[in-house]
This record gives sequence, structure tokens and C-alpha cells, in this order.
Amino acid sequence: MNLFSIASGSSGNCVYYSNGETEILIDAGLSGKRIQLGLEKFGVEPKNLKGILVTHEHKDHISGVGILSRRYKLPIYITEKTYLACKESLGKIDNNLLNHFGVGEKFSIGSLEIESFKTYHDAVEPVGFTFTSKGHKLGVLTDTGRVDDKIMAAIYNSNTLLLESNHDEKMVETGPYPWYLKKRILGDFGHLSNTTAGKILVQLLKGKTRKVLLAHLSEQNNFPQLAKVTVESILAKAQIAVGIDVNLDILPRKEVSNFIKL
Repeated sequence: MNLFSIASGSSGNCVYYSNGETEILIDAGLSGKRIQLGLEKFGVEPKNLKGILVTHEHKDHISGVGILSRRYKLPIYITEKTYLACKESLGKIDNNLLNHFGVGEKFSIGSLEIESFKTYHDAVEPVGFTFTSKGHKLGVLTDTGRVDDKIMAAIYNSNTLLLESNHDEKMVETGPYPWYLKKRILGDFGHLSNTTAGKILVQLLKGKTRKVLLAHLSEQNNFPQLAKVTVESILAKAQIAVGIDVNLDILPRKEVSNFIKL
């Protein structure tokens, strides 16, 4: 099983995941060309993808979805409300390639068992996902302002977790953004902070989670070393040692990540 991101941040998001049999994309918020080049870096043929899963309708998650679907005949998996919210942006989609799922619904793509769960973001029907195959569970949680018991239950025991660590709260508060935008970022329908990510991990690491990928870092209100140090310090206070008890990596904002074997 392997994974890599083509980008992870406010300017674009796209993650490739494969269990060795079924290859998918989680979001496609970049140009079709850029995604194609990112896939080709690791020898992935876009035509072999079995689908694109969409978390929500914001541009940094969908801008390449329509073109990739048309170019390579790729199925799209998206909630109906999200589809209606971004229908015009996606362009003409073959109805045979359009697959709607309900929030909380379990479904499969090839040999991947997938479950969606509700997240809290300023979008019409945002979701996260878990992917289970061959005894391995991958959790994907970004673009949420808070994490409730249902989300924790959904992602608990994810062997690998891709988790938002969007911002440093003090950088947001003292930064140049107008107040309404600061309020959005810090609110219950915004994004997870480094501190919140760390606190979430303290609870999740009581389960089977042993590999964590911090994702969707803000360009204006965060930087990789700060995110890592903040999370590491919170884990250390809970007697959890990074590199021993858990592997912690950060997905680049605008570059293709390393090829990550799970």
C-alpha cells in the first residue's frame, strides 16, 4: 500500500492512494496537467485510476476533477449536495461516471472499503474518509473546524492518518488577515490548528495509529517546522515519543511529496 500527495494546502489538494490493486485520488484541486505530471513522477498512469473522491466543493479540492474525469473517463464519487454546489465548475460530466454517496455511507471501489463521515467546514456537505483494505485502515481528515465524538470514532484505529494541521493560532491572531477571515479560520467551520491536531493525536494514539501525515498547512499562518514542533511537544507531554511510538511526517503545500509506503 502506498500514498503520496501532489499538493496539500490552501492553493490545491490532491492525494494518490493505492492498496496495490485499486488506485484512487482523494480530491483533485489542481490543474489536470499538474496532477498528471505529479502522478507520472512515480510512474502512475492516470487512466488506471478507479476514481476521484471529493471531500467538498471548494476550488482547492475540485479544480481538476472535471477535466481528469473527461480526459481519462474517471468515475467521480461525491455527495449529491456537493455535486450540485460545484456542478458548473466541474463542467459536463458523463452521468455514467457520476457516483453519489450519502454522508456516513459505506461503499467500495475495487478492493477498497470506504466510509465517509461528516466534517465541519464552510461548505454544503463536507466529508472525510476512511479506507480499509488487507487489514490496514487509512483515515483522511482535513478542512474541519472541530472534531466531535463521531469523527473520532470514524478515524480511531486508523493505522495511517492524514490529519489537518492548518495553522498556528497566534500567527492567525497577529497576522494581516481581516477579522472576518481570522474568525472563519479559527471558528468551528474553519480549519484545525497545530495545537488541536496534537490534542487529537494524543487520543488517537491510544489505538492503532502509528503513522501520521500532517496536511493542509497554511502558507500565511503556519510553517512545517512549527507544525511539527507544536505537535511533538503536545505528544511528549503525554509520554508519546515521535520516531518511537509514532512516525510523523508533513505533506508539502505545493510540491509532490515523497512516495510513502504504508
